[in-house]
Order: sequence, then structure tokens, then C-alpha cells
Amino acid sequence: MAVQQNKVTRSRRNKRRSHDSLIAQNLNECSNCGELKRPHHICGACGHYSDNEIISMIEDIDLDEDAA
Repeated sequence: MAVQQNKVTRSRRNKRRSHDSLIAQNLNECSNCGELKRPHHICGACGHYSDNEIISMIEDIDLDEDAA
């Protein structure tokens, strides 16, 4: 079992942890639908990237048609 040699003060411990904080993501507005999205990623709401439709989004799924 590890036993510390000397007490680590709160100041020294907190200095070591100063770079561990999380930063907020830089969000951009989608040029097609206006939703917030991560830069250089496909929009999750409309499936567009740089004014091109990459993923076609299905608006309504008819479960009766798929079950038959």
C-alpha cells in the first residue's frame, strides 16, 4: 500500500489540477437550418455540411408500412 512521505498542501494539489477543467465547446450555427452544431461536422438536425446534403433525414416513419 502506498504511503505518502510528506503532506501535499491544498495549494500544491490545486496547482497540479489547474489544467483538468473542462472547456465549453465552440458551437457554430448551421447555414441550412440554423441549429447549433460542432464546427467541421455534419448537422444532426438536417444532415447538411457546407451547403451539401450528406445524410437524408426522414421526417416521418410510417410504422404500419414497415411492419407489413
